Amino acid sequence: MSIIKKKTALVTGSSAGIGAAIAARLAADGFHVIVNYANNDAAAAQVIRQIEAAGGSAIAAKADVSDAAAVRGMFDAADAASGGVDVLVNNAGIMKLAAIADSDEALFDRQVAINLWGTVNTLREAAKRMPDGGKIVNFSSSVVGLKLENYGVYAGIKAAVETITAILAKELRGRSINVNAIAPGPTATQLFIKGKPQEVIERMAKMAPMERLGTPEDIAKAVAFLVGPDAAWINGQTLRANGGLV
Repeated sequence: MSIIKKKTALVTGSSAGIGAAIAARLAADGFHVIVNYANNDAAAAQVIRQIEAAGGSAIAAKADVSDAAAVRGMFDAADAASGGVDVLVNNAGIMKLAAIADSDEALFDRQVAINLWGTVNTLREAAKRMPDGGKIVNFSSSVVGLKLENYGVYAGIKAAVETITAILAKELRGRSINVNAIAPGPTATQLFIKGKPQEVIERMAKMAPMERLGTPEDIAKAVAFLVGPDAAWINGQTLRANGGLV
């Protein structure tokens, strides 16, 4: 009797928040998950323990996605350990807010490094290594549509990610690789909540017709759809998972 190999999903920035929820969901859906993270060994180990306790399989991959060599090494390790990456979810990201007039070089460069180069670095490897029929999900943000003050640099970079997503989908013509992006609205994670007054959090929670913040699980469900068989005809698109916000 032949043994069907589990497909492998690499989720960047998955030691906490939305990424951890995505890793757990994809493991529950039968993927072998690579939990990528940059610094927090203990948090990554906890995500893996939770996945294994639920009957799934996962391994950790420590790599700064802004470092092209580290990303190549991560894909090399995936090739050796599990035969390669079948699904790539580019979740890793940071958010630093300031008015454009106050956005200094450090604010700009760090967000470009993680949010843009971090995405491009993994996409280059996936484009060269991913088997036919693979799935790629990049992360944008619904602030691209909202165009809120103080989000100029962050939203501009995410708009670039959306454009790169659509172009890569065309460049991978003939390989049946779906390349899409997801654009969450305000979601109850530390990335969103940290540094915001409670009044601002409550006001933003009420902006969507659903009148609540999204949850990491809400976003994980949308990602699971995009990498699953029911999304086979969706390619080069950005899905705005935001409760009707924009």
